[in-house]
Amino acid sequence: MSSLASSPVASASTVSDRSRRLQRRRGVFNALFAVLCVAAFGIVVVPLVDILWMTLVKGGAAVSPALFTQVTNGISGGLLNAIEGTLVLSGGALLFAAPIGVLTGIYLGEYGHGRWGRVVRFLADVLTGVPSIVLGYFAYVTLVVGLGWQFSALAGAITLAIMVMPYIARFTELALRQTPPSLREAAYALGCKEHQVVLRVLLPSARSGVLTGVLFALAISVGETAPLIYTAGWSNYLWNGQLTQSPIGYLTYVVWSFINQPFASAHALAYAAAFLVVAMVLVINLVARAFLMPRRFP
Repeated sequence: MSSLASSPVASASTVSDRSRRLQRRRGVFNALFAVLCVAAFGIVVVPLVDILWMTLVKGGAAVSPALFTQVTNGISGGLLNAIEGTLVLSGGALLFAAPIGVLTGIYLGEYGHGRWGRVVRFLADVLTGVPSIVLGYFAYVTLVVGLGWQFSALAGAITLAIMVMPYIARFTELALRQTPPSLREAAYALGCKEHQVVLRVLLPSARSGVLTGVLFALAISVGETAPLIYTAGWSNYLWNGQLTQSPIGYLTYVVWSFINQPFASAHALAYAAAFLVVAMVLVINLVARAFLMPRRFP
């Protein structure tokens, strides 16, 4: 009788010991996983913070009113020509990429369910993975040399547009796919045609995602260098308004080229240009968060 009475107690004790061992083992694995996550976070964040800190400190110290009022004179002067050129190239790229990218995203989101849609989606994904220098070389062969445009703003803008167009298309597609099906059903129930449903119902409801893709493409175009070396060239002068056969300056060229010069003035311009590029990208992201994030009302 005593052995029978003690067996449930022994069994409960065994189960309790096993549970404690499992909890200790789980705690060890959780702690190890947390350490690995913190280490991975540090590997990503520490270099990024170091780069940003160096850019802000050295670039901020090199910023002066002359940067915005004078053009580059050799390895000295200001960056007015580079600032203007960056705005012209990035703005021109959006003029080409935004309409085509949004229309492509509408097709993929609303009608791209068949084989052709899968092909277009696959090609867009492949294009996003093509190195930018390859696009620059392709544009150099076709636009600069083949069409005889030489280094020019139009060649640079078209190259940037080809590079950022898939991002706009994919952002637009994802934004349209996230719209509630009830919106489409209500619009069709009211007698709207397909183009009215897309233009008057779906796009307004998905405008945050679409504009986020456009701003993301703008940020990418501002920070690109490789494709512009082959297409835009470089100029110490302000843009004369000529689309072809006239090179144009841009900020990333200053960062890429002037930092290799053995002169303090060239290094100052390179750090100042890097500071301005980072500031532009930061402003674009702040605008996106301020005006495109969904608002919460009490």
